[in-house]
Amino acid sequence: MTGDDLTNRSFETLRVTRAGPLVEVTLHRPDARNALNATLMRELTEFARMVRRRADVLAVILAGGEAYFSAGADLRAIEERITAPTVLATREAIMAGPDLCHAWEEIEAITLAAIEGYCLGGACALALACDFRLMGDGAYLRLPEVPLGINMSWNSVPRVTTLAGPSRAKRFVIFGEPADAATCLAWGLADEVVATGQALAVARQWAEKVCALPPLPVRMTKEAVNAQANLNHHATSFMDRDQYLVTTRTEDFREGRLAFFEKRKPAFRGD
Repeated sequence: MTGDDLTNRSFETLRVTRAGPLVEVTLHRPDARNALNATLMRELTEFARMVRRRADVLAVILAGGEAYFSAGADLRAIEERITAPTVLATREAIMAGPDLCHAWEEIEAITLAAIEGYCLGGACALALACDFRLMGDGAYLRLPEVPLGINMSWNSVPRVTTLAGPSRAKRFVIFGEPADAATCLAWGLADEVVATGQALAVARQWAEKVCALPPLPVRMTKEAVNAQANLNHHATSFMDRDQYLVTTRTEDFREGRLAFFEKRKPAFRGD
């Protein structure tokens, strides 16, 4: 791996390596199961913006740990994001998630998520913003937000719907149940399922194929496909952060969050 401005940049919660036109980004918060706190989200967004139009980068692999990808948004840090002095300031603070996913979706190089173990909530939203997802056969995706009393935001519902279709999207988002690797492959949420522990190795194989292709038509094709697939995504999800603002101020959210930490079944009332 050679060094340059991407690999020499000092990140607190990421490990970045490079082999020619392939860049690998690894989440590195092992003490918190790679939960997405403010620092990790900021650094992921910053990296994506650094690499967005780099002509010398043809593929980007996003990986987590060997036993897990990420526990998702750090629930203990949510209070920091939803208790700003004003609603306007809070609305700005909770744009971190949508901005993160949008930044990764805008990378011109091909992006591949290598997923082992669990990939939850915001981390699942981030993986779905990548071009491809390679999953170990013991991996699973899950969006637990609705059972916790909040809507699934981060502009991710249209991405799920585009990949899996309306009925499966409702099932995946509303029930908040894990979708194992085989289910993800059948639903279109994953592109290949491999032996446990081999997701990163196979992602590298995919990336090598990408890097061997002529880069200009690859980028043009990605842009064309995304333009068509994502045509109505903003129109159908631009309000999801305001929905998030509403749901985080309900008694049901407080009950869902408390029940999660107390490891009990929540009692929702619609308040």
